[in-house]
Amino acid sequence: MEDRTSLKRTLTPFEVVLSGIGVILGAGIYALIGEAAGIAGNALWMAFLLSATIAAFTGLSYAELSSMFPLASAEHEYTARSFGASLAFIVGMMVVLSGIVGAATVALGFAGYFREVTGFPLLAVASVLLLALSGVIFAGIRQSAAFVIVFTLIEAGGLFGIIAIGLPYLGSVDYWEMPAGFPGVLSAAALLFFAYQGFEEIVKLSEETVNPERTIPQGLLMALVVTILLYIAVAIAAVSIGGWQQLAGSPAPFAVIAGQVLGDAGSFAFTIIALFATANTALLMLLASSRILYGMAQSGSLPAWLGSVHPKTHTPGFAIAACLLCSLAFLSLGTIRDVALVANFTLFITFAVINAAVVALRIKDPGRHRPFVVPFTIGRIPLIPVAGIATCILFMAQLDGRILAIGGGTILIAHAAGWLLRRAGYRQVR
Repeated sequence: MEDRTSLKRTLTPFEVVLSGIGVILGAGIYALIGEAAGIAGNALWMAFLLSATIAAFTGLSYAELSSMFPLASAEHEYTARSFGASLAFIVGMMVVLSGIVGAATVALGFAGYFREVTGFPLLAVASVLLLALSGVIFAGIRQSAAFVIVFTLIEAGGLFGIIAIGLPYLGSVDYWEMPAGFPGVLSAAALLFFAYQGFEEIVKLSEETVNPERTIPQGLLMALVVTILLYIAVAIAAVSIGGWQQLAGSPAPFAVIAGQVLGDAGSFAFTIIALFATANTALLMLLASSRILYGMAQSGSLPAWLGSVHPKTHTPGFAIAACLLCSLAFLSLGTIRDVALVANFTLFITFAVINAAVVALRIKDPGRHRPFVVPFTIGRIPLIPVAGIATCILFMAQLDGRILAIGGGTILIAHAAGWLLRRAGYRQVR
């Protein structure tokens, strides 16, 4: 491998939008909607709408920052420019960890669906999936994008299928029924935010996208709008068929719904669709994590070999391998629900910093060219990023003590790693 080989700009706007939709859809909506329904009741749609507020506020902040700094290191770059290298390193490592652990968890979700059909053991199936997806990522960004396009169309088709199944049942339940009241809806929204995880990954494709200053912000916002509308429609359709009680706690909620309306054939079909959905999410999480490791190595924050790019495939092979090995190690972690909440904690922290970065740069560097600008500003203070910070804090308050302790531990580990690397001579600045 050669360090001087650069990433190749091949992604078009269409591929960026579909990649964004593909990573947002997947394990969250397919696996967590049952858990959330048990908390939010028939007001599940409201939980999706509330969790979309963080995605919308923070998505606009990402759009502005990515138009200013179209680099694969993304959050690490934005934070370093705003608050310095130490915090940037912590944020960068939290994002990488969330993608690696998320990929392992989603792979276990895939294995669970697969076992229902074949009886194969969970860990073996999950390991084979991660190895296969890493091979696709190493083969090239265009190959990865081709897989994403096909898988996205399949999983999106499954969601439209749920909407179609639920249409005859619209109006059959009280859509304001909340078994745990509004606090339950808020807790469900904090859980369901995992379903929106992925919109931020689009910015990590900046160095492989044609005209990234315009394409990345537009692609990010378009992907968000499509998925928010789709999620709310799916939530309404899902509870319409049999009420929230039927969905509550189910590990395969869509298969249950399809089975009730269409029988065993429908249940089997939606199980297959769920396999594509979870595989798609795992692929994109591994892809994004490898790209931010590459970006941090290129900036001098991590060992240079992680920034090496293969001269033939134009992909960061060592970074891909590192993400694969770590993801394989995390396969023994807990349930999808618990890991989703831990991932959400890391994202709430990261997104609060990202929103704060927009505010800081408006004050520190108002003259810098911004191809995309977040609207609604008083003086130099952009109101939407401020609202984004407030919603991140509100949702973090919905997490229980154990999740907060685990999340806090990840911050301490990242801080310790940064200290050790500084002692070893890594500069942690761009």
